[in-house]
Amino acid sequence: MGQGNPDPRVDANANPSHEETQSLDSGCVQRVKKKPGRKSKKDKQEMRKKKMSDAADEEGGVSVQRPSRKRKKDDGNGELQMSGAEEPYGLRGCNEEMMSKGIKKSAKDCENGRLNCHQCKRNDKGRVVGCSHCKKKFCLLCLKVWYPHLKEKDIAKACPGCRGNCNCKACLSSVQLINKMKKKATEDEGEKVEHSLYLLQVLLPFLRQLDEEQMIEKETEAKIQGLPVSELNIFKADFSLEERVYCDNCKTSIFDYHRSCTKCSFDLCLICCRELRSGQLVGGADPIVLEFVCKGREYLHGEKEIEVVNQIASDAGAKPEVHEWSRSRWHSHNNGSIPCPKVNNECNHGFLELRSILGQHFISELVCKGKELVQAYKIQNVFKPPDSFCSCLGLDRNTDVRNSNMRKAASRDNLADNYLYCPKAVDLQDKDLNHFQWHWEKGEPVIVSNVLECTSGLSWEPLVMWRALRHVASGTQRGQHLDVETIDCLDWCEGGINIHQFFTGYTEGRMDWRGWPQILKLKDWPPSNLFEEQLPRHCAEFISSLPFKEYTDPLRGALNLAVKLPEGSLKPDMGPKSYIAYGFPSELGRGDSVTKIHCDMSDAVNVLTHIAEVKWNSEQLTAIEELKQKHFEQDKRELCGNDHDVETNTDMLNNSSSTINVLDNQNTVQLIEHEGGLCDQSAVNQFHQSGNSEIATAREDGLLCESEVKEVDKVDTKLKNDLFGGDAAEGALWDIFRRQDVSKLQEYLKKHFREFRHVHCCPLNQVIHPIHDQTFYLTMEHKRKLKEEYGIEPWTFIQKLGDAVFIPAGCPHQVRNLKSCIKVALDFVSPENVGECFRLTEEFRTLPINHKSTEDKLEIKKMTVFAIQDVVEKLEKSRLEIADI
Repeated sequence: MGQGNPDPRVDANANPSHEETQSLDSGCVQRVKKKPGRKSKKDKQEMRKKKMSDAADEEGGVSVQRPSRKRKKDDGNGELQMSGAEEPYGLRGCNEEMMSKGIKKSAKDCENGRLNCHQCKRNDKGRVVGCSHCKKKFCLLCLKVWYPHLKEKDIAKACPGCRGNCNCKACLSSVQLINKMKKKATEDEGEKVEHSLYLLQVLLPFLRQLDEEQMIEKETEAKIQGLPVSELNIFKADFSLEERVYCDNCKTSIFDYHRSCTKCSFDLCLICCRELRSGQLVGGADPIVLEFVCKGREYLHGEKEIEVVNQIASDAGAKPEVHEWSRSRWHSHNNGSIPCPKVNNECNHGFLELRSILGQHFISELVCKGKELVQAYKIQNVFKPPDSFCSCLGLDRNTDVRNSNMRKAASRDNLADNYLYCPKAVDLQDKDLNHFQWHWEKGEPVIVSNVLECTSGLSWEPLVMWRALRHVASGTQRGQHLDVETIDCLDWCEGGINIHQFFTGYTEGRMDWRGWPQILKLKDWPPSNLFEEQLPRHCAEFISSLPFKEYTDPLRGALNLAVKLPEGSLKPDMGPKSYIAYGFPSELGRGDSVTKIHCDMSDAVNVLTHIAEVKWNSEQLTAIEELKQKHFEQDKRELCGNDHDVETNTDMLNNSSSTINVLDNQNTVQLIEHEGGLCDQSAVNQFHQSGNSEIATAREDGLLCESEVKEVDKVDTKLKNDLFGGDAAEGALWDIFRRQDVSKLQEYLKKHFREFRHVHCCPLNQVIHPIHDQTFYLTMEHKRKLKEEYGIEPWTFIQKLGDAVFIPAGCPHQVRNLKSCIKVALDFVSPENVGECFRLTEEFRTLPINHKSTEDKLEIKKMTVFAIQDVVEKLEKSRLEIADI
């Protein structure tokens, strides 16, 4: 495929000269007054001809005029290119005679900007079409390149500026719309009382839980000081809302009560205090690193490994962090007091004192106010409980429901659980919020289709997004914007690439040195915390596309807890964030464009905003098939363990699950290491000797017996018929697992972890946490084996262009791109899933301290406290207003 030629829409002259800039800005022909003593252009030309003629006469030769100097001319897309000859080029396509007659009027029009194209700011590209509303003009060439879907009559009726989807550089960098959204969010429009009541009803039990934890610690502190709880005085910590305070042992955020050393800056959360006193300190496990040895470039495609010195890569995201103290020697005293574990010049086992950030009685008083409001409003199931009737259940499951609001996504025994709620965005009404909540409270994903139809239609083309960023790049920053970091899905290693080369591969494809599809993922572009700043129009467009804004609006969502944090406080980065990656329609088995299985701490909504299909020729497909065979041969050599006997390998496989269970019971890190191979040679031979290339393609990581081939072929055919309907809008394949199936999913991954590859394409030799490590992707064969061995399967569906996928917190999921895709995602926190957020926070804190998922970036407890404070204030204000009436 190669990288192709640069797109004609890309600025060929990024730094025009002063004269060129003047021409671009003014867009008109100006007369330049001659300075005294300076020869005119005509005089210079006559003198040059005379010199050439004289020189020819002196040499006795013939005078040959030099070819005219190359002139930069327009390429038809608003850019400048070199032309070999000069041609008469009139203003707006007029000939020289017409231009000379109306030069004064044209010059005046140019000064007023009447003939300039709004898109390219030029006036020399031919005829323009004017808008009847705003009087902006667009040249036909810009319309063809940047707005191919609009015709001349459409522009005359309402130009892109009036339609709100103009993608010129000035409009793309405009913050007017996003500022308008923010201003509207700050206006007190009177949030619906039922939303506040619902939040109070759902969140109050969690606030009581936090209050009970604080009460237990206060009683312990009173015992240490020998005082009754009522006389206890807790010091207030010197922290501001702009700081993020976290436990130095487990990295969990601290929102209020904690213990702090009187001599140094060591802080300890209440959960670690409780575990330390019980003698089982689980949080903040010792660091461990997943290492992958680079075995050479050719190893990636089935060749034998070579010795490469000093080429060991750690798992992405892991930090080389170590404890500064011994956790094994750290114990509490008999009276419950806890010494500081640090021993250095600053501190020698100082005393950990109980302190508060919000105030000694803040949480208790907030609980009392919440209880009073519950009684005052007589809150009883403000919204329907999850077991109430849903209109979806009235559908006939034996019929084709693809055109209804339900989409089949699984084939479990429980038929009602196989369909996902999938309404169309244009059909949503206020009453549909209850319908969404019915499914959302049950932990089911929701798919809302065609959300982009509810927006202004701003282009999500890659080069449009790039143009939006280019205006902020200048000087040294320019290079930073043009060179980006990507992840190669074949070896999961990072590398740099020019952004234009990346987007060329996005639309045309890229091949590596062996003819294998090079699947790249753009890493953190633009940075999520800068998305709004660098892409303000796209940010506003994305927010406007989101359905069920009570949950998803990041500015004023009434049921989004992330919005409830007070102004001036340090807020978590909830996005939006873009995910841009290549794709391939069928399963490659190695190097697929995937997001590996993981579990987010919060809820999320993911919108597919753009897709591009790459065409592959027969020669390339043949090369791919040949490399697949090499991959299979490599699996034979490595996954069977040539250096170990079959019996030993089989025993290790059978005992792996029980070994992990023992570790789980001991509350230690879930770490399994192995030596040797995976299975006996005969099983692998049966797998690789299958004559069906389609089956073999999807079975690289699995073990397929010869007797299973026909059955699997039926499953594959049915799956392809169900999922791949040949729709041009199809972009990504999603697998989302139910919360109740997580334990069985983890067991399967622990049992089969040696069948997966990760960094440098090396087989996994250990697993810390099968979900949070993000090192697994389940192929079709693995999903078949998962259902066969454990009886579970995920919801599987295709995300189409314009689909918004809602993923509940606590649901493991994975994604594979079928085409090049641009997705934009936003995190939010719904009241229905606060319990899952609490559970995941506790789960993350037990990971090694250098694990990529251990840091508590969400701060759900802090978020819950301030959400209830906001609700209490609004309900109390509402009560006063009602009383005055």
